[in-house]
Amino acid sequence: MNSIIKKNIEEWSKHPFCDDTLKKLNHLKNDKARLTDAFYKNLEFGTGGMRGLMGIGTNRINKYTIGKNTQGISNFINRNFDKNKSVVIAHDCRHNSSELAKVVADVFSANSIKSFLFSDLRPTPELSYAVRKLNCICGIVLTASHNPPEYNGFKVYWEDGGQIVPPIDNFLIEEIEKLKFNDINFNPNQELIEMLGEETDDQFIKICLKNGLNKEVKSRASNKIVFTALHGTSSTIIPKLFKKAGYNNISYVESQMIPDGDFSTVKSPNPEEVESMDMALKLANEIEADIVIGTDPDADRLGVAIRDLEDNLRLINGNQLMVLIFDYILNKKKSEKKLNKSHFVASTVVSTPMIKNIADYYNVDCKLSLTGFKWIAKMIEDFPDQKFLVGGEESFGLMIGDDVRDKDALTASLAACEMISYYKEKNSSAFKELIKLYTIHGFYKEKLISIVKKGEKGKNEINKIIDDFRKKPLDFILESRVKYFCDYSISIRMDLINGSSEKIVLPKSNVIEFESVDGSKIILRPSGTEPKIKMYISVNTNLISISKFEMVDKILNHKIDEIIKSVDL
Repeated sequence: MNSIIKKNIEEWSKHPFCDDTLKKLNHLKNDKARLTDAFYKNLEFGTGGMRGLMGIGTNRINKYTIGKNTQGISNFINRNFDKNKSVVIAHDCRHNSSELAKVVADVFSANSIKSFLFSDLRPTPELSYAVRKLNCICGIVLTASHNPPEYNGFKVYWEDGGQIVPPIDNFLIEEIEKLKFNDINFNPNQELIEMLGEETDDQFIKICLKNGLNKEVKSRASNKIVFTALHGTSSTIIPKLFKKAGYNNISYVESQMIPDGDFSTVKSPNPEEVESMDMALKLANEIEADIVIGTDPDADRLGVAIRDLEDNLRLINGNQLMVLIFDYILNKKKSEKKLNKSHFVASTVVSTPMIKNIADYYNVDCKLSLTGFKWIAKMIEDFPDQKFLVGGEESFGLMIGDDVRDKDALTASLAACEMISYYKEKNSSAFKELIKLYTIHGFYKEKLISIVKKGEKGKNEINKIIDDFRKKPLDFILESRVKYFCDYSISIRMDLINGSSEKIVLPKSNVIEFESVDGSKIILRPSGTEPKIKMYISVNTNLISISKFEMVDKILNHKIDEIIKSVDL
């Protein structure tokens, strides 16, 4: 056991830690592996804030790690802001989320900072909206998004409504690392805690309607929709939102509309996982629904199933959803004569390259960021002379308009229903329109491979895999020679054929990318929120007609399978 672990355990063995924590610590000492994992490091901020297993220890989510973070943020606010010092706090359906949200409000109020606390669970997008609406300095949401039940997390938002980015994140981390646990002030000032309820919901729903509705859609009531909240927070907003939009023919997966921190009807509450949508798809087939939508526990990402050319429900992936929604929104703006080069859309380096082709087609700017919607939100602030329209990433996230500065599955759910209605009225379908886009912009196909590697050992293994590929870059992706090698850790894009290089104008990150002559891509990165290494694969070819779709789809699937075999992680 190293000195850091021993020091952390010793600190947790005395004041200010409560008797219950001490009992749990003594019990944990009987399991050396779990004890080591709980204390070998502090939880770190990743692409989605701080996220981890619940329990005692410095590497766990608990009252003290959450309290320490909140105290550090309080110190920073009090040192840098003279007035209007307020924050807004929300939580999801997870075990301990409500209690931890109260801890956060208590600590802020104890430090003379006004705390707006949602009275019950609320979606993350509503928290992002509320930061700006209430003119707050900071927003906190207690959530672990789509992670398993044993996880929780602490997402931090700043004045612009987006998650923290440099330099603020580093300033906050510096403040937090200065602290000891006995520096936390847990004694609340109840006069500085104000509860939020339906009034904020109503304001948020108006924003969703503003950004999600299509004035050209004439008939909504005839469309059959199946929706599942996967036991999460969208159940607090979606029924009201759809009703106000005019969608009355909705069937909910009732058992999954009940908030449940165990997510008892699914293996994983993640709409990226096909199994999570099983109950919704079964109901949809029974009633012959037009569309199926499922949102994750904090309602920032969504999964969608639509009718294919054979009239069967087919789950589309995050990249396909992006392509459809981007084109639908840009085409709508074009018809309103509201498009020019001062508009921009945003995506990420690991998402489909097809987005750039669509942006070029509509003559709008396309900006790419690192993984994580905090970078897309930052673009709105960084480019004030341009108008943001829509952003997305492959992990089933969309942001429509700039009122919410994070992934917003609520507005996106409404927009998806509007899109289905719009194309139906045009005697087409979303799936047919998707294939048309492949014939215009190229048929792009992507796949994500994630491999779990837990604990300190797993983290070291992930870094070694990426470093090995960094030291010895791939020469070929199958038969196609690698032309470009991007190392985002040093911000360099190298042309391996002619030997030239150029600077990547993005923050440094532990990501590497290979692109071959035929446009195939492989990207490797560690997950920012889970103990995983992720490999993103993208391939493409031409599609000459809709009738050739299934055949070419099989060819691209086979190519992806061969790439996975050739790159043995």
